[in-house]
Amino acid sequence: MKFVTRLLPLLTVAALSAGNSSTFAAGGQTTITRTGYHGWPDSYVLSNGKVEVIVVPAVGRVMQFRFAGEEEGPFWENRSLDGKAPDPKSSEWGNFGGDKTWPSPQGEWGKVADRGWPPPPAFDSMPVNANTYLNRHGQGLILTSAVDPFFGIATERRIELVPGKSQMTISTTYRKIEGAPKKVGVWIITQLKDPVAVFAPLQKRSYYSNGFNKQSDVLPLDLKIDGSLLSCKRDPQHSTKIGTDAGTLLWVGEKHVLRIDSARSPGAEYPDEGSSAEIYTNLDPNAYVELELLGPLHTMKVGEAIYQRSTYTLLHRTKSDPNSEAKSVLRRY
Repeated sequence: MKFVTRLLPLLTVAALSAGNSSTFAAGGQTTITRTGYHGWPDSYVLSNGKVEVIVVPAVGRVMQFRFAGEEEGPFWENRSLDGKAPDPKSSEWGNFGGDKTWPSPQGEWGKVADRGWPPPPAFDSMPVNANTYLNRHGQGLILTSAVDPFFGIATERRIELVPGKSQMTISTTYRKIEGAPKKVGVWIITQLKDPVAVFAPLQKRSYYSNGFNKQSDVLPLDLKIDGSLLSCKRDPQHSTKIGTDAGTLLWVGEKHVLRIDSARSPGAEYPDEGSSAEIYTNLDPNAYVELELLGPLHTMKVGEAIYQRSTYTLLHRTKSDPNSEAKSVLRRY
């Protein structure tokens, strides 16, 4: 099948023209600067003075979320692929890192596309269009993908920073543009550096009898449940994955904490036997984990759209014990 590469028209207030390296500001709140980033010339930095976001449209990813003035952030980035372009026809996955969106459930990809892996091309291995737009916080950046040749879906991601807070929101919309109906859900994957620990606050009445759904042969390292709080670590020898019915996941590193929230819809159908939040840990040498938030499944017809909003809160570590840190963050935010 020929890959569809046309991009949907964007309803934006201000477009960032090619070759323009100006900084845009609205009301002294969020600024957006066009810049180069690790070999990708047309990248963007969003900043509200407290935190900043690095976006690389060439690979369709939010590559980093960090405190303003700091060089490092919690997102894992594959430095071996710096400056390279994704290849939608490759049989090998271009694992660039950062934050991205795929259609769930993964188990259906091989039935819809001509392959079960790598991910569908317009979702993962094609550049996206980037433009600014006005919002109540000043400005945001909107990323719009090509129409995927297999799913007939185009994605739209609106990235905003909350004034005065170390918080980012990403609103992800799937639009069914063409083709037969497809049953899909919005799936957000955030790749993060090797953590001290990862946490998931479980529902009081969990969908799962033991609080989680085993999705790999080997369970994550040091998997524990303390009351309603699940915790685990990355296993350097095995790739592992579990699913939960949580609406929040928490990454605790040596210096930082990242909380990601995406509300679960009561009574809705979720992929992977009911999972709305999943934790994947990768084996060496690529030492990263994935915090994955999933939306409900919908059978999409042409003209329909589905939507999922995620909130990312970045904090400095304040406690030496990661469990105490996690409980404190979950209480306060």
